[in-house]
Amino acid sequence: MTFMHKILATTAAMALSAGAALAEPALIFDLGGKFDKSFNEAAFAGAQRWAEETGESFREIELQSEAQREQALRRFAENGNNPIVMTGFAFGNVLSEVAPDYPDTKFAIIDMVVDEPNVRSVVFNEHEGSYLVGMMAAMASESGTVGFIGGMDIPLIRKFACGYAQGAKAVNGDITVLSNMTGTTPAAWNDPVKGSELTKAQISQGADVIYAAAGGTGVGVLQTAADEGILSVGVDSNQNYMHPGKVLTSMLKRVDNAVYDAMTQGEALETGINVMGVGNGGIDYALDEHNAELVADDMKTAVDDAKAKIAAGELNVHDYTSDDSCPDLSF
Repeated sequence: MTFMHKILATTAAMALSAGAALAEPALIFDLGGKFDKSFNEAAFAGAQRWAEETGESFREIELQSEAQREQALRRFAENGNNPIVMTGFAFGNVLSEVAPDYPDTKFAIIDMVVDEPNVRSVVFNEHEGSYLVGMMAAMASESGTVGFIGGMDIPLIRKFACGYAQGAKAVNGDITVLSNMTGTTPAAWNDPVKGSELTKAQISQGADVIYAAAGGTGVGVLQTAADEGILSVGVDSNQNYMHPGKVLTSMLKRVDNAVYDAMTQGEALETGINVMGVGNGGIDYALDEHNAELVADDMKTAVDDAKAKIAAGELNVHDYTSDDSCPDLSF
C-alpha cells in the first residue's frame, strides 16, 4: 500500500468512526427533570440499561422551558443522532413539524401518537395498571375513602384516575374516591409543595390511601402520606423504596422498556403505534421487600386474577381517552 493509499484509508476510517459516533441515540427528558423519581427517571433507567449492556453511549438533554422542545429535536437531528427518543405527550405538535424535515432520522415519542412514517408512537394502557392499584387501595383502606392526586389536568391523567376509581369500586362499591389535579400547566409536574397540600386536604376528608400520578409533584404526596401515617401508591417507576412500609405499591409503567427497545433497534427502529399494557409486560404493579408486608396473600391473589383477566380480554377497564367520560369518578 502506497503512502497516499494509507492516508486515504486512514481518512476513510476516521470518517466512518465519526459517522458511527454521530449515529448514537439521543434522549430528551420532559419538564420535571431526569431524576423526578418517576416518568423521566424511568426513561433514563432504560437508556442506562441499554448503554451498560452495549457499551455504547447516548446523548441527552433536560429541558428548562417549552421553547427548547423544537431546539433540542432539531439539534440532535442535525447532529445525526438516531433514533431520537422523547418523553411526554407535550412533544406531539413539535415532532409533527420536525419529523418531516428529517426523513432519514427515526424518532420515538412516549405518550403521544404522531402519524409520520419515521416516528414510533409508544402509548400505554395506564388505566389497566391503575385499576389494579385501585383494587389494592380499596382492600388496604380502613376508612372507606381513598384518594387520587394527578399532575397536569389532561385526558392522560384522567385516564389514570378513572381506572383507579373503577378498580377501587370493583372491590367496594360504596368506597369514596377523592380526586384532585395539581394544575393546568406543565408546572404541575414539579410542585411537591402543592402535592403535599393536596395530600393533607384529602387526609382531612378521610383518605387513608392516596395514589399519585403527578411526576415530581408525587414526591411531595408520598412524603406527606408517610409523615401523616397513611399509605400511598407510587407511579411509573417503582417508588416503594422511597418510604418502605408506607408505599402500598407502585403502578409500573415500563417507560424504561420503551426507551431500551427503541435504542436497541437503533436506526432500524420499527415505526408506527406501539401499545404497551398488562398483556405484553408494559404495565404492572410493584411487589418487593419494601411493601411485601403490606400486601396480604388474598390481596395479591385478587389482583393477579384481575391482571390475568385483563390480559385475556375478559375484564374491560374503561379508558377515559376513548370517550372523555368516566363512569366511576366525576372530575
